[in-house]
Amino acid sequence: MSTTHFCTELTALLPRLRRFARGLTQDIADADDLCQQTVERALKSRHQWQDGTRLDAWVYRIMRNQWIDEVRARTRRSQTFVHEDEGLNVGTVGAPAAESLVELGNVERALARLPEEQREAVVLVMVEGFAYKEAAEILDIPQGTLTSRLGRGREALLKELGEIA
Repeated sequence: MSTTHFCTELTALLPRLRRFARGLTQDIADADDLCQQTVERALKSRHQWQDGTRLDAWVYRIMRNQWIDEVRARTRRSQTFVHEDEGLNVGTVGAPAAESLVELGNVERALARLPEEQREAVVLVMVEGFAYKEAAEILDIPQGTLTSRLGRGREALLKELGEIA
């Protein structure tokens, strides 16, 4: 694949990458930073990607590994400061929009309460639409493990949202 075609395909993935990053980070600014870092790494490592394989799965794995590195670094730094963007999204734009924002917020909070392994599985399969086999490859786990995590994640998510008792 030519460099131009590679860049075009990578650019087409940006909305999906940003959505996955948001699911991992639970923060808009961190998600944007993670996307930028992922694209940089993908461009630098382009020679490692094998033509004929799925570019999206390869880039998702880069993103996940990048996020794991970031979480480890944050843990080492032990920062206790609230992120400066916490106060930016105060207020709503009318009743229907407010209801949608509240519901989306409920889903995001419920998703954030899931253990990381379950959240990754839920976001990849239910939000991003990856097949179980592809999601398992991205997470570098057996497909059966992904299926278990996804099942537990779905059940916990529905319980958090009050859909099941």
